[in-house]
Amino acid sequence: MTLARGPRPGPTGDLAGSPAGAWAVHDSVLDAVGTTPLVRLGRMFPQPGVAVLAKLELMNPGGSMKDRSARYIVGTGLADGSIPPGSRLVESSSGNFGVAVAMAARLHGLAFTCVVDPHASAANVAVMRGLGADVVTVDEPDEAGGYLHTRLARVHEILATTPDTVWINQYANDRNWLAHYHGTGAEIADAMVAPTHLVGAVSTTGSLLGCARRLRESGPVEVVAADAVGSVIFGGPGGRRELPGLGSSRVPELHSPAEIDRVEHVDDATAAEACRELLATEAIFAGGSTGAVVTAVRRLVRDLAPPARIVAIFPDRGDRYLDRVWDDAWLDRARARRVAASAVSR
Repeated sequence: MTLARGPRPGPTGDLAGSPAGAWAVHDSVLDAVGTTPLVRLGRMFPQPGVAVLAKLELMNPGGSMKDRSARYIVGTGLADGSIPPGSRLVESSSGNFGVAVAMAARLHGLAFTCVVDPHASAANVAVMRGLGADVVTVDEPDEAGGYLHTRLARVHEILATTPDTVWINQYANDRNWLAHYHGTGAEIADAMVAPTHLVGAVSTTGSLLGCARRLRESGPVEVVAADAVGSVIFGGPGGRRELPGLGSSRVPELHSPAEIDRVEHVDDATAAEACRELLATEAIFAGGSTGAVVTAVRRLVRDLAPPARIVAIFPDRGDRYLDRVWDDAWLDRARARRVAASAVSR
């Protein structure tokens, strides 16, 4: 068997003489963000006439689709002066966006303070600190049962007491959804015939709305949001939820409910179980938000008459969730909470 090989670097280590397009050489890891693959989930969803394609945003270099919004927000902010050179960025994040901003800040010579809560994974906190970010943890839950309000209160304290500080505010920043309009959504549109359905997780709602707005330029698309049980984004009651990056304890300013056709609320245990099934069937190692998306797709497929082309955005990878999704003891506790919640709702 002969293996096809690409061109090798020259004797000095450069790539001179390589055919055009054979090598992609970037000036920084930020330039490697995007161009993520679409993978057919034919083993998990074998129904005839229904194609489910996963956009593997978990393959971005920082581990999540938040790399796109951080790169775009910081890069355009520096270009137009809204982020002055040498300033300090501050943001509230449950983890993945904090990692992405820390990466962008490091490479652009900016300081960064990230405000997190106890649900932030230890891995994400370690990565942020390794990138030079200051990580501040708030531990008092807010009135909605989450930590977002107390995280944002701490952000405002930092803004009031620290000079030359810029708040990114991913919940209200239009550059959040524009990053996915120009990036994720455009890549999907360029790669395939227009999908009939788009499924994505929501927290700020920026990624789902950005993709939806781009895809709807080519035709009608039914947009399905995977939200957390205990999230208030769509008007439900706030409650306990432990998976970071899914749902919110306040309604984001970016939210546009008229642009979302269907909402599936997914509890922590169900999302984690879907992650494990995804690994067992498709060998894709993903995080909690991805498990919620898989669950939403499964519920959607039950109601569909073929033909259908579903694009599911897989936002994050699994290694940041080893202490939750992939921990058996944590999953047992999450299952117990699900049983208790079901008993109360009867």
